[in-house]
Amino acid sequence: MTRAEYNNIVKEWANNVFRFALKTINDAEEAKDVVQQAFEVLWTRHESIAFEKGKSYLFTIAHRRCMDYYRRDKPKEMEHIPEVITSNEQSKNEWKAYLQEALKILDQQSKQLILLKDYEGYNYNEIGQITGLNESQVKVYLHRARKLLKNYLIQKKQLL
Repeated sequence: MTRAEYNNIVKEWANNVFRFALKTINDAEEAKDVVQQAFEVLWTRHESIAFEKGKSYLFTIAHRRCMDYYRRDKPKEMEHIPEVITSNEQSKNEWKAYLQEALKILDQQSKQLILLKDYEGYNYNEIGQITGLNESQVKVYLHRARKLLKNYLIQKKQLL
């Protein structure tokens, strides 16, 4: 990977890696550190990495750094899900907030799989390469995570 290719990756993927890290660990400063560390590792190894693999390599590093964060600073307990607003007219932003809350009920691996597939658009094989899971595991874990999210959102809707 040339320096110009590396600069293009930085411009194109820095925000995506940040969003992924932020949604995974819910701490903006830590997410910035994850992005910085990911690009630092990519830069130190840029000569041995093909340009086509740059994006996947970045997300792999970010995934591992996020997992390191949880191993180091595990949350003591799950955040309490706020009470449902009983208004019949829920705006699009409120449902987006419900989805963000629903993501908090997932374990970190499931949350990362959802983010990689549905937010970042990776295919099952790419997600497997990033997370170290095989393609079948990715599909099964994604199915389970989506089922949990669906049940949570259905329960929210019934309470409205």
